[in-house]
Amino acid sequence: MQTAPLQFVARRLARAILLMFAVSSAAMLLVHLAPGDAFSAFDVDPATADAERARLGLDRPFSQQYLTWISRAVRLDLGESSKFHRPVASLLRERAANTVLLGCAAILLALALGIPAGVLTGSHPHRWWSMLLRGAALIFVSTPPLITALVLLLIAARTGWLPTGGMGGLSTANGLLGSFQYLVLPTLALAIPVAASLERLQSTAIRESLGDPCIRAARARGLSQTRTIWIHAWRLSLQPVLSVLGIVVGTILSGSFIVEIVMTWRGLGDLMYQALLGRDVYLAAGCAAAGAAFLSLSLVGSDLALAILDPRTMERE
Repeated sequence: MQTAPLQFVARRLARAILLMFAVSSAAMLLVHLAPGDAFSAFDVDPATADAERARLGLDRPFSQQYLTWISRAVRLDLGESSKFHRPVASLLRERAANTVLLGCAAILLALALGIPAGVLTGSHPHRWWSMLLRGAALIFVSTPPLITALVLLLIAARTGWLPTGGMGGLSTANGLLGSFQYLVLPTLALAIPVAASLERLQSTAIRESLGDPCIRAARARGLSQTRTIWIHAWRLSLQPVLSVLGIVVGTILSGSFIVEIVMTWRGLGDLMYQALLGRDVYLAAGCAAAGAAFLSLSLVGSDLALAILDPRTMERE
């Protein structure tokens, strides 16, 4: 039975909301289970600590804290950060903008590098440059993002080509060029491993597409090799690429934790790190919810793109 498009979208959005609540609830529980709380430091006056716990509701049982947080969260009130003494929602808006800026730059660069490289290596597998590209992709896929970030920082520090101050330099940079310079290193650290993964996926997909009977028929009709590869075969190869692109995009937007810390980029990853260090329950839950939202929306977008490309995917629900 054919599934209506609105029902398809509604189910995807419902799953996204459930994922957000599950991830944020897990983060809130884990921070609560950690020993101590945000006011357990030795330099905090006990009376002041007790008053702050009572004001924020942290002196109540976890079940009551959680139910209160849920009732507020549905109204987009995520509580107050015990570390920054500010509403969590306003902190998330500021840091999410920085993460989106970095993530979008990394996604665009990864797509610009990975997809064309995959088409080239998949359509010309025996060329020397194709083997070189495949080897480089395998190396970058196998290298953890932390190592990539550290190597890029080392190169920048030794050569002086790019600033290593991360987000801290954006406020003092002179003009657009100065701001762009501080974006380059974290963007490369995020984009290079993703571009390598996309190259491997696109290469496999284009090889399978070139063996399709319709592509062989197009070549037999005299269609040029370039047009056959870059238009017809590439369109056929889009489905497996789009099926994982949502995960890739969501991972970049929600999982730039290590890169943001190493590159001192003040985004959601850095904010989550500070929340965990400070045992800030509401801030940790809010950061987890924001990361899950990025991942969920990316998956929904990927599913919709697949449905547009092949409407039969809605019928398999």
